[in-house]
Amino acid sequence: MLEAGTMLLFCAVLFASVALGWSIIPALFVGVLLFMGYGLVRRCSLRAMASRAAGSVRSAGTVVVAFVLIGVLTSLWRASGTIAFIVAHSTAVIHAATVIPLSFLLCSAMSVLVGSSFASAATMGTICMSLGLSMQANPVMLGGAILAGVYVGDRCSPVSTSALLVKQLTHTNLFNTIARMLRTGAVPFVLGCVVYVAAAVVEWLCASGGSGFGAASAAATAGSARAAVSTNASSITDIGGLFSSAFDLHWLTLVPALLVIVLALLRVDVRLLMLASIAASVAVCVGVQHMEWAELLRLLIFGYHAQNPQVAALLDGGGILSMLTVMATVCISSAYAGIFAETRMLARLQQVIEMLGHRIGACGATMITATCAAALACNQTLTIMLTHQLCGGLYGDDESERSAQAIDLEDSAVVIAPLIPWSIAGAVPLATINAPTLSLAAATFLYLLPLSRMLASAVRRRSGFRTRHRSQNQNPGLAIPHRPKPMLHMFAHGFHPKSGD
Repeated sequence: MLEAGTMLLFCAVLFASVALGWSIIPALFVGVLLFMGYGLVRRCSLRAMASRAAGSVRSAGTVVVAFVLIGVLTSLWRASGTIAFIVAHSTAVIHAATVIPLSFLLCSAMSVLVGSSFASAATMGTICMSLGLSMQANPVMLGGAILAGVYVGDRCSPVSTSALLVKQLTHTNLFNTIARMLRTGAVPFVLGCVVYVAAAVVEWLCASGGSGFGAASAAATAGSARAAVSTNASSITDIGGLFSSAFDLHWLTLVPALLVIVLALLRVDVRLLMLASIAASVAVCVGVQHMEWAELLRLLIFGYHAQNPQVAALLDGGGILSMLTVMATVCISSAYAGIFAETRMLARLQQVIEMLGHRIGACGATMITATCAAALACNQTLTIMLTHQLCGGLYGDDESERSAQAIDLEDSAVVIAPLIPWSIAGAVPLATINAPTLSLAAATFLYLLPLSRMLASAVRRRSGFRTRHRSQNQNPGLAIPHRPKPMLHMFAHGFHPKSGD
């Protein structure tokens, strides 16, 4: 009972922070105090809890370094004109009849390159939304396509903070996990494209004067939603001219992005990959954009800030300071793992999840746990870490089991968090592009992925049951060996880095 009360109080603090628009970092610090207070009530040593928490935070140092590199990289890509070049040339292919599916594809490509849903929404997403509204596209479908697209790369980019976090938690090879993510995400991605193409066709038919009550009703619904959004959307008509006034859009500005793609295909360590792209971006900033070294050093820390207000609205951001929130979230949440291990606060809940896993499989139990964690955590990072902690007992410690947990986390916690209406994972991108909250229902990739994984898991379990049943009927005297499920896993020693990529 005390455990439930402590968790409910922590969730209330988180909800209050999100509802009031405050940073969640103070709420996470309150969580540390609450969980340590629980431990003291349970007669746990304060020194032991602090030691466990510090050990867990130290083990998260590797991923924190990667986050610093990502902050530097995203700032330099803005300043060097890399993002401007990609956006200016890619949006030239957008037309009224194809704006919805192309917005999904373009935002997907951008997010794969930059590895950030927020950055992709602020750049490619904002422009696709503005162009789509000027072409009379349905803002609900358009916002859903953009939201789904920005999380395609947030999930499987080699420079994604969520992918790096999952790698660190599960001690798996990043590129092996990305290869598996491409396989599990292929069908939901294609189905999402089909849905958006169908939506574009319906939009075109309605615009062409479709008859009948259904067409009129659909047009009226789209029109009312469009009117509610378009008043806040800025009209961007000449993207190339806008960016050309602020950058020299030479083809060399594309080199930092090409380096990421090539080195990722060669499976170069992600930190070396980012360092190579950073070096190329610095060369472009100095040689092509003629940037002063003092300005270059400033933007590494504080991020890029354009002088043109229109460019600033699209490209400002990045820098080491922009990563402080996510780094603090990871460190504080890592401290939770050590506290939970010392106090055994989550033991009962982990037992329930492990029993659920015996009934519906580890994948299904992880999906359900991630949904509940996302509703409580209100952000993607904490959702990933809570799901990992709670579902640890469903997986073993060998490489195949850790790989299975990594892909289950990527296909659940990473994409379910944006679907929670009050979570900043989805609310911030939608607010950035001025899309209605109803767009969550049109973000097809985000819910088709976990649903397809649960369906595939259920089919495999049913097929396995039939195979065992048939074998037992044919050989009634033969005992079918049953692989024992791992015992309850309590993260007794926090996060321990193992050999990486």
